[in-house]
Amino acid sequence: MTKKVIKPPKAAPALGPYNHAIRTGDLLFCAGQIPIDPEHPQAPFPEDIKGQTERVLENIRIILKDQQLGFEHVVKSTVFMTSLSEFAAMNEVYARYFTSDFPARSTVQVAGLPRGAKVEIEVVATFAQ
Repeated sequence: MTKKVIKPPKAAPALGPYNHAIRTGDLLFCAGQIPIDPEHPQAPFPEDIKGQTERVLENIRIILKDQQLGFEHVVKSTVFMTSLSEFAAMNEVYARYFTSDFPARSTVQVAGLPRGAKVEIEVVATFAQ
């Protein structure tokens, strides 16, 4: 199987030696996204978990859209949070993006995330329908 590197021109810049996504076969593996505003990458993040989750999911939307996919194509997501006490608020925003036929999901609390983010989300999407 071949590996295709995905670097959407409208996406926020990567913070290290990784790509936004990799396509192999019918699967798209998206790197974890934090709440970087693509138009203002050095701007501070929203302070609240809802604002950060919204920005993260919009960043994921940019990657999916670049590949002619949507949230309905996501089969697995992993949510990393610095505080699970904010799970309900994150989940409220998440539920606006994933509205039916939900993907499998894992949520884990971590000690820290890049640039002091409160949330990072990575997804795997499928091109097969």
